[in-house]
Amino acid sequence: MKSVGLICCLLVSGVLHAQDLPAYIREARENNPELQAFELRYQIAEEKTREADRIPSTEISAGVFVSEPETRTGAQKARFSVRQMLPWFGTLSSRQEYATALAESEYMEYVIAGRKLALQVTQTYYGLYALRAKQEVLEENIALLQTYEQLALTSVEVNQASAVDVLRLQIRQNELQQQREILQQEFLAAQAAFNGLLNREAAREVVVLSGVTVPESDPDTGDSLQLNPELLRYDKLYESVTRAEILNQKEGAPTLGFGLDYIPVAERPGLDFSDNGKDILMPMVSLNIPIFNNRYDSRTKQNELRQRELETLKQERLNVLETALARAKAGRNNARIRYRTQDNNLKQARDAEQILLRNYETGTIDFSDVLEIQELQLKFLVDKVEATRMYYEQTALIKYITE
Repeated sequence: MKSVGLICCLLVSGVLHAQDLPAYIREARENNPELQAFELRYQIAEEKTREADRIPSTEISAGVFVSEPETRTGAQKARFSVRQMLPWFGTLSSRQEYATALAESEYMEYVIAGRKLALQVTQTYYGLYALRAKQEVLEENIALLQTYEQLALTSVEVNQASAVDVLRLQIRQNELQQQREILQQEFLAAQAAFNGLLNREAAREVVVLSGVTVPESDPDTGDSLQLNPELLRYDKLYESVTRAEILNQKEGAPTLGFGLDYIPVAERPGLDFSDNGKDILMPMVSLNIPIFNNRYDSRTKQNELRQRELETLKQERLNVLETALARAKAGRNNARIRYRTQDNNLKQARDAEQILLRNYETGTIDFSDVLEIQELQLKFLVDKVEATRMYYEQTALIKYITE
């Protein structure tokens, strides 16, 4: 019945663990200031797509002749003009496509920041788990040493042990108590860092569940990195440079202008003819031709160089990610090996402990051996906790790279 109860507790704690960490990640995504800043940058870039749909301002001018020129039909009194320049066909749509490409690259930055935040939260969480689990291990060992101390006191009374054995056990308890208190301070510091990622009070308690174990097999993760946002970011940047070059070609084309001039004319006194005082209305068309287009040629060369730069940067990042993936998989495999090894060592150390306790019944217990076995058990338990932490941290890194 005890075994069944222990298995049920482990299953429940595993379920709670699976539900708890995603909740922390969601809270971090909602509240983390750095991620919010990336989201605002994306919103600004998205808003610029509306700004791109613009044409030059309409020019309206008015003037009064100080010295009125005389014409056959009368004196010109003033001039009113309206001008509107229009970009070449397709320039507006190219400008919008360029702004959209920039917004998409900003969105990839936002996605990358969110994934890095989730990775950081996960790794910090398992760091907290390791600190808490080590404290629990120390508390169990302190309780075990107290039991041994009572055995030693009983043995002293019957002259089967010396007071030195009791003192050794007490000194060992003091050392473990010191380690536990140091771990508590480290836990509080790590808890403050974790709360900082979630943008909440530094002293707020973080629930770290126990009973986390290393599974027998790894979750299925692919080796393809082509969908990693850190690589897709370069594709989006490459696309934005392509759109920038299309826009550059459009801006290097002529621009059209349309306008209208209106000149009111005063009537000539003493004359009677059909056009006397007839106002002047003059439609106008203009064409702005960029004859000296070195600027646009230079932009074309810059865009070509920028695309080549992005290709090399993408390849370099791919190499880094592939190396990181190989190291993470090796680290996860090493963690499983350490976990299994320490688990076997722990079983053997407990068997040795049972042999020593059985010897106590015959009065032949050696408390130096007891301390040595206890120290070995503590080492194996701590190494087992560290292996668990390393396994899940490396698993989180693998998911970040491949998913």
